[in-house]
Amino acid sequence: MPSMKRAQKRATLEKNASDVASMFDMVAPAYDVTNTVLTGGLVHVWRKTVCEALRVRPGMSVLDVAAGTGTSAAVYAGAGADVTAYDFSAGMIAQGRKRYPQLTFVQGDAMNMPFADESFDAVTISYGLRNIHDPDKALREMLRVVKPGGELVVCEFSTPVNPLFHGLYTFFLGSALPALAHVVSSDPMAYRYLTESILSWPDQHALALMILDAGWRDVEFKNLTGGIVAIHRACKPLRGSDGSHEDQL
Repeated sequence: MPSMKRAQKRATLEKNASDVASMFDMVAPAYDVTNTVLTGGLVHVWRKTVCEALRVRPGMSVLDVAAGTGTSAAVYAGAGADVTAYDFSAGMIAQGRKRYPQLTFVQGDAMNMPFADESFDAVTISYGLRNIHDPDKALREMLRVVKPGGELVVCEFSTPVNPLFHGLYTFFLGSALPALAHVVSSDPMAYRYLTESILSWPDQHALALMILDAGWRDVEFKNLTGGIVAIHRACKPLRGSDGSHEDQL
């Protein structure tokens, strides 16, 4: 969850790439601290769970899309993976290179990636898919650059499964979050995009179907913190294989 301090023009649900990139450029210096504050530290728990879902093995090549400052990529690298951190925000990458000089950062668009077909063992994206103008195209691009049998792990804000909790969470996004953001960033108006993008995002089952439609197979998902966040995992079919299903982890 980014801090929007000094933002002059916030992104909208049209998700124009330049607007979204500019927003993240502005928030880059305080991005990770703000994430920790606004999630009550849960972002660290979620990050560890994503690494476990990725099933990292030594030497495994991983593309981390929408890597931001590299906090997730650093966790994968620490588990033994050879990680490429990919993001379209120059500001986020600049911060990442300072903090994690051991990582390889590449700047570019998730809908048109500069990597050869079947370059990676796995691809992951955390809290970034909903910020992409055409997430279906991005999912197909991720499929293209992963080897047959390789995996996809998506961590994204989702829909709480308990109706009461869902109502409380919606109130938090609409009212409490901007108030807290005012303390952290002094610019709560810019948090409208964050709230809008979360509330308009497909639920767990709809995202699973989106992933299937992009060509991935064996889609599973796991709810975290009652469904505030969900982790989806899928694999790229082996050549000549068919069949798909949607299930829970």
